[in-house]
Amino acid sequence: MRESGATSLAMLFALADSRLPIGGHVHSGGVEEAISSGLVRDVATVELYLRRRVRTSGLVAASLAAAVCAGTLDAPRAELEADARTPAPAARVASRAQGRGLLRLSKHLWPQHDWTPLGVKPHLSTVFGVVGAACGIAPPDIAAVVVYTTLTGAATATQRLLALDPAAVAACTVRLAELCDRTAAEAVTGLAALSDPLQDVLAERHLHRDMPLFAS
Repeated sequence: MRESGATSLAMLFALADSRLPIGGHVHSGGVEEAISSGLVRDVATVELYLRRRVRTSGLVAASLAAAVCAGTLDAPRAELEADARTPAPAARVASRAQGRGLLRLSKHLWPQHDWTPLGVKPHLSTVFGVVGAACGIAPPDIAAVVVYTTLTGAATATQRLLALDPAAVAACTVRLAELCDRTAAEAVTGLAALSDPLQDVLAERHLHRDMPLFAS
């Protein structure tokens, strides 16, 4: 149950804020490698990439987080499910790095909660699900947060890497708002099991870049 409408809304805003210190600012969601490969070049190709990312990685992560938040999937099982849905080892490392950051923050915010089932390097989706349950956020709302952060993290990276007009990138994310809503709604209907071979390849290629600006 939510504590109150105002508190829940403020909490959602805080969790979706790109300034949340979970390490997301050093992860591009494959964008750096996509740019290097010539796949993302301008606002039009940015939007195509973001649309694809929301419908694959965003949906899968949101479905896992929603299930954990609802209590239908416990943390240890969620970790196995996340591994199974993340074929690229590099992508698993990136997810766990951000998950560790969110876990560290969560221990400060909700010290009374038992975080031990998460271990030391949980997937980001698992931690988001546990956070949702710990602070009384409904599963559809935590799914929306996960989808939104999947979108905005990559969008911010493209803006920085391509020196795009911030207004143009913001307009792009607004155009994808309806897609985010539909994806979050789909995420709560069951565990998604999609994979995007392109993002897997980009994640692995990134490991071999000389002096990358982003960790992933």
